[in-house]
Amino acid sequence: MVDANGRLYVTDLGGGRVLRFARPGATPVVIATLPAGSGGGALAFRPDGTLLVGSGADARVLLGDLLRPGAISTLDVRTGVLTQIASGFSAADGMAVAKDGTVYATNDFGGLIGKLSPTNVATPDWASYPSANGAALSQDGKWLYFSRTFVNPGVTRISVADPRVTQSLLDLTGLHTFDAPDGLTLDSADRPVVPTDVSNEVFRIERPGVKCLLSKGVGGSVVTYGHGARGFAAGHLFRAGFDGKVYEIPSGFDPVLATRG
Repeated sequence: MVDANGRLYVTDLGGGRVLRFARPGATPVVIATLPAGSGGGALAFRPDGTLLVGSGADARVLLGDLLRPGAISTLDVRTGVLTQIASGFSAADGMAVAKDGTVYATNDFGGLIGKLSPTNVATPDWASYPSANGAALSQDGKWLYFSRTFVNPGVTRISVADPRVTQSLLDLTGLHTFDAPDGLTLDSADRPVVPTDVSNEVFRIERPGVKCLLSKGVGGSVVTYGHGARGFAAGHLFRAGFDGKVYEIPSGFDPVLATRG
């Protein structure tokens, strides 16, 4: 995730660290470490600027619906202090935050999608969708988008008002069945931008069933747009992967997001 000052934050899955890049090309700085055994998951900002850190993306995630190891903490980026505010989720591999501060959390190895209210009341079984991964909310807050990584791979959106209402935006079949779509984001037109782990691509869904390839050879775990006028700036699309590298995807540049700063 990128903050308002254009600084990029990432988690270290194996070491449970939260790292910050001040600008592209800069050496990352470790600003916090999760408790031992708690794999680093997703990152997200609440409307007030509070950084949320998901955990539970360790070996327990394979039985996440049963063990409920997922937790969400706030991180003071100045002091590095982590404060757990909710637990009992299947996982928090993906997180999306609504304008009122509501948080949605996913687990690609499970079926439960969790919800955290603005007052930090957890509903770990708010919805159920197999292998939901990543999370992004439409601009009007009515739809939650996520990838389907391992089970019936593709991309879906689900109604926030009624999670029984779903729409598949892309079904990966044939040679693409094992592409493993991962942590997606949305552009200024609410089009999903999706990285894949196995085929190593980044693509954008133009309309249901139709995708446009943005990058080949640089896929990865998660994509995010920048913010602010410097560093990881607004409108620019960035990818972070299991290889520990961060790349910009120039073909994903969004001029509308760039004007929003």
